[in-house]
Amino acid sequence: MTSPGHSKADTPPDALGFAAHDHGHCVEAGIAVAEEHCAAKGLQFTPVRRKALEILLQEHRALGAYEVLNRLRSAGFGSQPPVAYRALDFLVANGFAHKIERLNAFIACAHPGTTHSPAFMICRVCDSVAEASATPTRGALGQAARDAGFRIERTVVEAEGVCPACAEKADA
Repeated sequence: MTSPGHSKADTPPDALGFAAHDHGHCVEAGIAVAEEHCAAKGLQFTPVRRKALEILLQEHRALGAYEVLNRLRSAGFGSQPPVAYRALDFLVANGFAHKIERLNAFIACAHPGTTHSPAFMICRVCDSVAEASATPTRGALGQAARDAGFRIERTVVEAEGVCPACAEKADA
């Protein structure tokens, strides 16, 4: 499955963040998925929640809550931290965004509306983030869990390194 605004020709399967794409379509498609999901579930997709998601969709890097708050303030929404935190909590709780623990920041979900275990690749140079789907029940982690009689319910995989664009600049 490719992400909103991405074609199989310009992005690896189930990955987002380092590939070229139609960014305007990406934002529009992400908002449309959220609107459809909220309508189907009877959730309120308030103007501040919508704007917070739009802010996250405009970037392929994680944004801290205060950066989101500053952008919300510039857009005419409140200036108190709970404004941003409530909107971000809603987006995370409903699968429209993820919290990047390593950075204490947030990023729009590359696969909204689907159940998945994300794995994040974080560029230490430019802070861009790519999301891919992980399979925690397979591989070494899955085997360790089975050996311990443990059932994995949720994982957060975060890898830090250098994205293709920054690697090219370093090699030049």
